[in-house]
Amino acid sequence: MTQTLDTKRRGGAIAGVLTAVLVFAVLAVVVFFVNRDDDEPDQAAAAPAASAPADPLAVEPEVTPGTGTLQKLTITEIIPGTGPAVQVGQTITVNYKLISYATGEPIDSSWTGGAPFSTTIGTGQLIKGWDQGIPGQKVGSRIQLDVPADLAYGPEKGDLRFVVDILDAK
Repeated sequence: MTQTLDTKRRGGAIAGVLTAVLVFAVLAVVVFFVNRDDDEPDQAAAAPAASAPADPLAVEPEVTPGTGTLQKLTITEIIPGTGPAVQVGQTITVNYKLISYATGEPIDSSWTGGAPFSTTIGTGQLIKGWDQGIPGQKVGSRIQLDVPADLAYGPEKGDLRFVVDILDAK
């Protein structure tokens, strides 16, 4: 009888150990799969961020020369803005690139300095082409201003072409 009791105890102990090993193995597999899913990016969740459009005003524009001579200020919207319209007397913050209208020779650019340019608009502090061409344009827009010499710096500089990114107006 003692031998039968010892055999039962040994069998129970072995069964207990096997049960513990099985439970441990199941837990290890569950933990492995749960942690593996956290380490891999979710493709469905990553897709919207990857397809979000970049800010087009963050890229310096390419500016090409015009043809002929200018008789009047011409404003061309390149990228439409969605912000409020610029008002006379506001302080605007812009990036701009200026070239000779006739030759395409670069003259000036805020992109070169690495920082946007801020100034008051419509109060005579700037060339007439800016004071006349920027008010009414929306924040967030990129516009091209083709400015005849008489609305710019005069005949010595000639007709000018600006591409202006309107970043803010306060």
